Amino acid sequence: MSSTAPRRTALDALHRSLGATMTDFAGWDMPLRYGSERDEHVAVRTKAGLFDLSHMGEITVTGPQAAALLDFALVGNIGGVKPGRARYTMICREDGGILDDLIVYRLAEHEYMVVANASNAQVVLDALVERSAGFDAEVRDDRDGYALLAVQGPESPGILKSLTDADLDGLKYYAGLPGTVAGVPALIARTGYTGEDGFELFVKPEHAVELWQALTKAGEGVGLVPCGLSCRDTLRLEAGMPLYGHELTTSLTPFDAGLGRVVKFEKEGDFVGRAALSAAAERAASEPPRVLVGLVARGRRVPRAGYAVVAGGEVIGEVTSGAPSPTLGKPIAMAYVDAAHAAPGTEGVAVDIRGSHEPYDVVALPFYKRQK
Repeated sequence: MSSTAPRRTALDALHRSLGATMTDFAGWDMPLRYGSERDEHVAVRTKAGLFDLSHMGEITVTGPQAAALLDFALVGNIGGVKPGRARYTMICREDGGILDDLIVYRLAEHEYMVVANASNAQVVLDALVERSAGFDAEVRDDRDGYALLAVQGPESPGILKSLTDADLDGLKYYAGLPGTVAGVPALIARTGYTGEDGFELFVKPEHAVELWQALTKAGEGVGLVPCGLSCRDTLRLEAGMPLYGHELTTSLTPFDAGLGRVVKFEKEGDFVGRAALSAAAERAASEPPRVLVGLVARGRRVPRAGYAVVAGGEVIGEVTSGAPSPTLGKPIAMAYVDAAHAAPGTEGVAVDIRGSHEPYDVVALPFYKRQK
């Protein structure tokens, strides 16, 4: 990290006026929590939460060969995404290592928006620019062109409906449509990182404050609260959603991460990492690598990323994310463990927490699934 001051979102002054605890996250000053992170977490599960996600990295790809470029640069079949829809995918290195996981929105026939994690936005931008050589397509850094607000939770459709005449009922999960919310032009996407129904709203930074205030007012009667990064992490952990730098790294392929389904070998032409990923797919089929599993504590001690998972005195894996789960009422973790210990219900598994082997139950992911 350079010693430059962290970047601030368009909502920075508003967060401070709400008494948010701020933290440096991927070079941005972001709200960690406003009050109790547990209360914020529970609000999203039962009512609704409002998030500032303006640190995410938006990259626009346009031109006659925009689809061909993205099919070459990413592992997914992006050309097959219909306008108005979105797809979860990844960008990998030539050796198959994951550079980042992404959501790609097809905004029009020849226009896409790639949304990267804040910590990797520059890496993804540089890779896309480099990989665009020879394609009739333009890669544009649009990080300063957007603020991103998310309203998540069971009350979120009702809150948003009171502010827009966009067809929210017809908006499927992983789809986006242009509309107006509280008078503000927005790309309304039915996406999120919480395991709940919800929406992400891409708007110009100068409209962020009025949109936040309108959403806050519309959600007053149904329990909407502002939410920080801390509860976003426990929500995504309960939902079994990977976080780059924890479950996903350059030393892992999508097959190592149990996400081989995002790699589309059937698409036409070459793509970066195809040969290495093909070999990784064969390896995973014959001798599975460590498997990403859920762990639920029998006791009260909380595991953290990097803690060893043990069985019979041997190290059999490593925790990638861990936290108290407000929904389960117990500490939980995601961990990569040897395939022999990965089946739900496997006995004798523990986490080494500062020298003490704390017993954990191996469970299938996700820990939490919302009732449709």
